[in-house]
Amino acid sequence: MVATASTMLPLGSKAPDFTLVDTRNNQLVSLEHIKSPIATVIMFLCNHCPYVKHVQAKIVELAEIYQAKGIRFIAISSNDAEKYPADGPEQMRLEAENCGYSFPYLYDETQEVAKAYKAACTPDFYIFDKDMLCVYRGCLDESTPGNNKPVTGSHLQSALDNILAGTPVHAEQKPSLGCNIKWK
Repeated sequence: MVATASTMLPLGSKAPDFTLVDTRNNQLVSLEHIKSPIATVIMFLCNHCPYVKHVQAKIVELAEIYQAKGIRFIAISSNDAEKYPADGPEQMRLEAENCGYSFPYLYDETQEVAKAYKAACTPDFYIFDKDMLCVYRGCLDESTPGNNKPVTGSHLQSALDNILAGTPVHAEQKPSLGCNIKWK
């Protein structure tokens, strides 16, 4: 397992639109149609990454809390499912079901969406404001497998709380760290 840092999409970047299949129900989902008028969190995840597994319960918890406040969460897996069958659409559906994902879990088969977002690792987190401009990109919190820091979700939570309070998100942000996206 090689730790890869996120590439940190420039703040203020417009969210690239996409239409992908939600593996939970096999329906097409378009960012344009499901974005939030408050803020939208886009997360690049996968099924097998130990970094994702490490924070998965906190992601589900935060999604439940903030979705109730009008913020939309969207997860995307862009891994090459041919080389990594554990990250294929059917396995994604089962993962979403088993972990209680209350948000879409989209499959980026062509990997075009990951490239458009300059995603590099899983997990990789982005928050876009009401105008779909990037106000946060980086890590969930300071915890990674083996560093003995608690999984708190503090970085993502702080950014979301600022958005809800109408205050600027702090521009100093730390990159996410995780498994590299499995490119074709």
